[in-house]
Amino acid sequence: MIKIAIQKSGRLNEESLGMLKKCGISIDNGKDQLKAAARNFPMEVLYLRSGDIPQYLRDGVVDLAIIGENLIHEKGKDLNIIENLGFSKCRVSIAVPKEMSFNNIKELQGKRIATSYPNTVNQFLEENNISADLHIINGSVEIAPSIGLADAICDIVSSGSTLFKNNLKEVAKIFESQAVLVEAPMLSSEKRKVVNKLRFRLGTVLRAKKSKYILLNAPNDKIGLISKILPVLKSPTVLPLAQEGWSSLHSVIDESSFWDVIEELKAAGAEDILVCPIEKMVM
Repeated sequence: MIKIAIQKSGRLNEESLGMLKKCGISIDNGKDQLKAAARNFPMEVLYLRSGDIPQYLRDGVVDLAIIGENLIHEKGKDLNIIENLGFSKCRVSIAVPKEMSFNNIKELQGKRIATSYPNTVNQFLEENNISADLHIINGSVEIAPSIGLADAICDIVSSGSTLFKNNLKEVAKIFESQAVLVEAPMLSSEKRKVVNKLRFRLGTVLRAKKSKYILLNAPNDKIGLISKILPVLKSPTVLPLAQEGWSSLHSVIDESSFWDVIEELKAAGAEDILVCPIEKMVM
């Protein structure tokens, strides 16, 4: 059995459990539980404070964790990320009051910066040869400028609504972050087998999330051209239609290039195009 840590509460908690559910793993999750076992997979889930998770991984208390990449950057650079999970996306950014004139990051020289990410900010400042005074705050960082504690803040930004509400503007992005799967430094061969099974399931879900199933009709003399536009699978499935000279093609396209591909297909002679979501995709 493996032990996996996830955030105790909040958006990352909900999306992590949702990802495990998509992997076919059923968690017996009672209210206010600190740990819960899976009914149909050799896994136990521990609900922990995000800030404590890197140390639990180092100590071998847990074997895996689903946490934000921003936390690994701040507290766990020695830990190994084994999967990018593509949810809970945000960025770690510098923000200043809206009324402050700000032209480039060199203007942070000598300023007071409030943050919960001192290691991240110090690295950013060193890389840019900037000296600033850091005020380390746990929570409610965005109010620091309004109460006179700091001239700027560094915090995670998702939609930007929190900055807007606190009369702040984003002036520098340090890096992008998302939920990641991280492993403990030492895993037994038996636990490694279970981890590999989980990664296989995650792979099928993540590939499906990035892809769409497409069905279309096309004249037979256009099948070769259209097939070249559908590169995700080895080749499209081609089925003859009742109408002579026409066929139905079934394939998969990347979500990222969806509209470009659709336009190419239309130009190549495709008609009656249907696009459907994919639940799992096993390669």
